[in-house]
Amino acid sequence: MPYTPASNRYSNMLYRRCGKSGIKLSAISLGLWHNFGDVDLMDNYRKTLHTAFDSGITHFDLANNYGPPPGSAEINFGRILKEDFAAYRDELIISTKAGYHMWEGPYGEWGSKKYLVSSLDQSLKRMGLEYVDIFYHHRPDPDTPLEETMAALDLIVRQGKALYVGISNYRPKEAAEAISILKQLGTPCLIHQPKYSMFERWVETEGLLDVLHANGVGCIPFSPLAQGLLTNKYLGGIPADSRVAKGVGFLTENNITEARLSQIKQLNDIAVERGQSLAQMALAWILKDERVTTVLIGASKPAQLLDSIKCLENIKFSSEELQRIELILG
Repeated sequence: MPYTPASNRYSNMLYRRCGKSGIKLSAISLGLWHNFGDVDLMDNYRKTLHTAFDSGITHFDLANNYGPPPGSAEINFGRILKEDFAAYRDELIISTKAGYHMWEGPYGEWGSKKYLVSSLDQSLKRMGLEYVDIFYHHRPDPDTPLEETMAALDLIVRQGKALYVGISNYRPKEAAEAISILKQLGTPCLIHQPKYSMFERWVETEGLLDVLHANGVGCIPFSPLAQGLLTNKYLGGIPADSRVAKGVGFLTENNITEARLSQIKQLNDIAVERGQSLAQMALAWILKDERVTTVLIGASKPAQLLDSIKCLENIKFSSEELQRIELILG
């Protein structure tokens, strides 16, 4: 059976303007960092993509090195795009990135013009696209002049390989400089993708959200659930089958102290009072700030995605709730 998207797909999703641009993004975006590589089941991630679009999610976020193996997420996404979404390409915002290690030798990572242009050419081939909607520099390069990296992003837009450009993992000072250079070049920075959650708040404390808002740049936080800490997974301690227990991934048992587990349980109590799961409240907590355009989530199966989208049913917090949350996080 060929895929036909839900006819009411735009009726229940919230869309927010991205900075001062002409683009609106779905308040929930789907990231393909995990769950779309060759080690994953195509039938499962095909259904996840269908579920996302049926729910009004228009933004799909990739990077050159997503998999595993690196590049496989773009290949797999491109295959499903061709088979199921070809007629709906103009309803989608597709993004990819370059910055982390992708191939051997001195031109396979960081921020040179050589690397960025080559990487996007490879990404377009893997996905079977003529252009992406957003191309990001994935991380700052300490050795390449920022002017060269931003000139590469400007060139890519002028070549027609991307409609918009963004940056990721830039701290406030670096971000302000990058935004200024792009503005002078005539290719404004559309969006910034930082790591942000209840447990990682440097975008607030260091003033990144203020920098983005002042410059009319959108914000799309990644890892909003702190690699699963802000879900019900750890309410009873560390599960034996979790990636933490197995020593796989970025989280280790050192990250999950008794104090952290206590925070998780207290936050969950507030979520229950709000009629939400902890994950839903954690997503809503980020979206309560209108400087945030959209929040980037991952999903290993369609049901997980649908559960996350329910956060949009309540993204308002009372002052009392916010005070209680601050006391817990403090």
